[in-house]
Order: sequence, then structure tokens, then C-alpha cells
Amino acid sequence: MATVKKTTQRHGFKTGEYIVYPAHGVGQITAIEEQEVAGHKLELFVINFEQDKLTLRVPVSKIESAGMRKLSESQTIDKALKTVSGRARIKRTMWSRRAQEYEAKINSGDLIAISEVVRDLYRSENQPEQSYSERQLYEAALDRMAREISSVNKISTTEAVVLVEKYLAKGPRRGPKAEEAEQEEAA
Repeated sequence: MATVKKTTQRHGFKTGEYIVYPAHGVGQITAIEEQEVAGHKLELFVINFEQDKLTLRVPVSKIESAGMRKLSESQTIDKALKTVSGRARIKRTMWSRRAQEYEAKINSGDLIAISEVVRDLYRSENQPEQSYSERQLYEAALDRMAREISSVNKISTTEAVVLVEKYLAKGPRRGPKAEEAEQEEAA
């Protein structure tokens, strides 16, 4: 059925390399195979997503439309970390609309867009509790961001989460106590 052709590189991607696949996050190209499907020969990237215990086969011709890309450069990581320490920008629209926008940003695979979701949905201890769906989106965005940072900086995912949380803590004060402090400073 699947005849594995010993190809190690296609379109600038090579086996053993870590990549970002927008719908699933960071994965590793384990092989480039050639399969015959309905009489057509297809060249496929075999991508393993260790944490999700998932193997994906993506036709080489579809990598651009799927948005598959190389890991971010360290400058992009720095920009993403600066983004999470910025002021949250929460639109005054219905939660369902915002949730769709956050989901789209997470699945875009764009690290800066993902860091905006992390920043906007972050809650410190002194802030009101998040709804279940907010927490789910926040954790999904944080996980995507941490996995890419851990792959680029060659640290564990846990260390990457700690790093992101350190930058989140540097952000403007949040919550009711912070608002009171800002009003006192203004007086």
C-alpha cells in the first residue's frame, strides 16, 4: 500500500525537523512517504504530534494551503512574549463572537495572534473567575504558545509556561484591586 520513498527533504522541510501545523501546533516531520491513492501517486509529509499522540499525513502539495510553517525565529518569540505583557484588548462584543475570533487566532498558527489570545484571556489571582469556555481557550492558546517556545528555546514545555506566566505577571496590573490603585494614583 504505502511505499516509503527515502526522501529527506521537500519544499524546505526535512525529516526530523519540528514544524508548526496551525490546526495542531508543533509537530515533528518523521518521514516523507509516497502513497498511491485512487491511482494517483501522492507525496506526503508524515508529522507526529507527540503530546496529542497523533500522526498526520499531509500531501506535500497542501502544505501551503494548510499553513504549515517552520518554527518561529527567536525575534518572533521575543515579540510574542512582549505581546503577553501588554495591556489586554478585549472587544465589547458578545462572548460567542469573541470566542470564535480567539479560536480562529489559535488555529491560525500565528504565534503573535496566539500570544494576543493568551494576553486577553489571562486572569491573575485577584481577578474574577473565568468561565469554563474562557479557561479552555486560554489553556489551548497557552499550550500552543508554550510548545513553540519550548521547541525554539530547547526547554521543557513546563519551563516555557513558567516563562510566559512571568511575562504575563509583568503586564499592567489587572483586576479590581489594580483599578482601585490606578484611581488612587490618578487622584
